[in-house]
Amino acid sequence: MRTPGAGIDAALAVADAILYEGYLLYPYRRSSGKNRVRWQFGLLLPPEWARAHGLTDEGVAGSAESWWQQTECLLEAPTATTLRLLLRFLQVQRRSVEERLPDGAYRPVDTLQIGDRIETSFDEAVPRRFEFTVSLAELLRSVHRFEVSVPEAENVTPLSDPRGELVGRVTRRCEPVTALVTVSAAREEPPALLRLTVRTENTDRSLDLQASREAALRRGLIATHTLLSIDQGRFLSQLDPPAWAASTAERCRNVHTFPVLAGPPGNADLVLSSPIILYDHPRIAPESPGDLHDATEIDEILSLRTLTLTDAEKREAHATDPRAAEIIDRVDTMPPEVFERLHGAIRSLRPVRQDTKAADPAAAWWEQEVNAAVSPDGATVTVAGVPLGKGSRVRLRPRARGTDAHDMFLDGRTGRVEKVLVDVDGTRFLAVTVDDDPGADLHHWYGRLRHFRPEEVEPLPSGEVAAP
Repeated sequence: MRTPGAGIDAALAVADAILYEGYLLYPYRRSSGKNRVRWQFGLLLPPEWARAHGLTDEGVAGSAESWWQQTECLLEAPTATTLRLLLRFLQVQRRSVEERLPDGAYRPVDTLQIGDRIETSFDEAVPRRFEFTVSLAELLRSVHRFEVSVPEAENVTPLSDPRGELVGRVTRRCEPVTALVTVSAAREEPPALLRLTVRTENTDRSLDLQASREAALRRGLIATHTLLSIDQGRFLSQLDPPAWAASTAERCRNVHTFPVLAGPPGNADLVLSSPIILYDHPRIAPESPGDLHDATEIDEILSLRTLTLTDAEKREAHATDPRAAEIIDRVDTMPPEVFERLHGAIRSLRPVRQDTKAADPAAAWWEQEVNAAVSPDGATVTVAGVPLGKGSRVRLRPRARGTDAHDMFLDGRTGRVEKVLVDVDGTRFLAVTVDDDPGADLHHWYGRLRHFRPEEVEPLPSGEVAAP
């Protein structure tokens, strides 16, 4: 995919992390329970099968299984602008191991030991990409549809023992996958503002409605996401649109995927629409030495835990998948200086006031002599003239920028303050439980509370519980 901007490489690095997020989780071996139920994000399954199994959710969450997803975003651009759309997904590939019998026939086996090497049957994945180009002028005149088709395929690899004798074979088989990408554009107000709609759907009609989820996955698109680029104009942020476009942005309907500006900050000619909700201009941490397929986890912890695997577990991981083998080998040979970089990084610095404790004792609450002055259960913070502390009722108004992207879906919800916290910089936070959250009691018991700055909440009368 070629774009006029310089951010495509960074965007593709993030997209690759999405593509393989959850592909194979620590401890990266087939026998692990977590690796027996795979493929959790961006699943587009055959439509009739999906409907028959009740997969009709139309929320933004990309972890919900469906047969379609939709991206809507805003852009300012002349009609001569060229839109390039890159669709990417994984396709399941079944790897079957067969043992060669004395009479030359083959029989399927779960595992085949060949000297010190193990071969196992397993579901792999093949990355697919399709690129489409169309002008905005054409989209304004009519809806454009692009067909996607991956034919059935099979290849066989012979297996020989250390003496060179044929002892088995590995058969890799992909079933056909078909999909349709529908792209349209419409003018908004002001007329220079355009709303772009991209809908991707699985079009397979051949799968038996009684088939298993495994069978449906083999006809599905996995980790489905799109990259959109323009050669003129700019996309508007869906997380933080300009005030004049905010109401239009709110009307954009994103289903099972969400678009963010991609590339370096300041870049506006590239959008990544992902089943995993991101922030604008996401990037891979420069300290990360490589993919772990647990992209939302901490590299240092995963790498250290990988080092603790036994030799038998590492052999199984090697036999499970080539990507798992790469992870094991990379961690085993990682230089000490690379591990040191994983321990922590400072992204920004700001001056520390020398009179912090005198001016604001709360900023130094961790020090023994002032600890009694600021207690998470007893502290308060004043918002709109109202002191808020444990038990206070609030309405949530999360910021559009600089916060967890998931928090925007809590805008307008009400909740209860559980604690007032202060970080090492003296910044105060309200730890809140959200009303009508079925897991609120469990989260409170675990201490998993949602944190908001004072400017992100509105005080409510103590008895008020309002719908969003």
